[in-house]
Amino acid sequence: MAAWRKLGVIAGGGELPVVLAEHLAATQRPYFIARIAPMADPALDRHPGASHGLGAMGARMDAMRQAGCDTVVLLGQVARPDLKTLELDDVARGMLPAIIAAMPKGDDALLRAVLNEHERAGFSVVGADDVMADLLAPAGAWGALAPNPAQLKDIAKAAKVAAMAGSFDIGQGVVVCDGLVLAVEAQEGTDLMLRRVAELPETIRGAPARRRGVLVKRPKPIQERRIDLPTIGVRTIEGAAAAGLAGVAVEACGALAVRRDDIVAAANRAGLFVYGFKPEEVGEA
Repeated sequence: MAAWRKLGVIAGGGELPVVLAEHLAATQRPYFIARIAPMADPALDRHPGASHGLGAMGARMDAMRQAGCDTVVLLGQVARPDLKTLELDDVARGMLPAIIAAMPKGDDALLRAVLNEHERAGFSVVGADDVMADLLAPAGAWGALAPNPAQLKDIAKAAKVAAMAGSFDIGQGVVVCDGLVLAVEAQEGTDLMLRRVAELPETIRGAPARRRGVLVKRPKPIQERRIDLPTIGVRTIEGAAAAGLAGVAVEACGALAVRRDDIVAAANRAGLFVYGFKPEEVGEA
């Protein structure tokens, strides 16, 4: 378990920051939620913290320092900003050269630049799994179902395609059905990618009555693992089910599972498998 005096949770949108805040409260570890407005979930208002706009970097850091934070974790969904309209404070303006240089290089480069700026400001940076180890995806089948040999082949192909796409900092998710690549995640995110798959002809994808195909999510080869690890939740299972897929697979210890028990329950209800694969299972050393 990571050691810190007090943890600053820089919280974007989605359920993951809420789960982490609940964990910190339950384990009575000192924390402060630096909510990014208006993206952060309103449920975070119940926790100690403060809200600032995305461009209020200095105010956010000052609030964490005044609260006694020495370490930060960055997590949650944050849309790419339009720097022409974003309101920036003096500290954020000082970060602009590094941010502007990173933006054309992809999301990982941009997040790495933001991480570096927090380290330069004197904060240690940890990953969500350093705070809550249970978030890390385990190996093997999680629920009542497991992938069959044909589905394992789809997982292996999707994992290889995801690694190739990730090497260009494109995305973390790929859908493959019977060896055919149906979708590669880019800037739209996993949920919208699954909606695209659901609109494809059933001749090339599965259906609820005859499920086929898999969604695979894994880290990019260039991934800074303290930020933006692939994440799945109940909504991921619901999207995969609506697209007629047979299951969802993630790299073991390379993805985060938000409320894993709920994920498994949703998958069991829908008749999907959820599987954590090891690199050697997809032909990697």
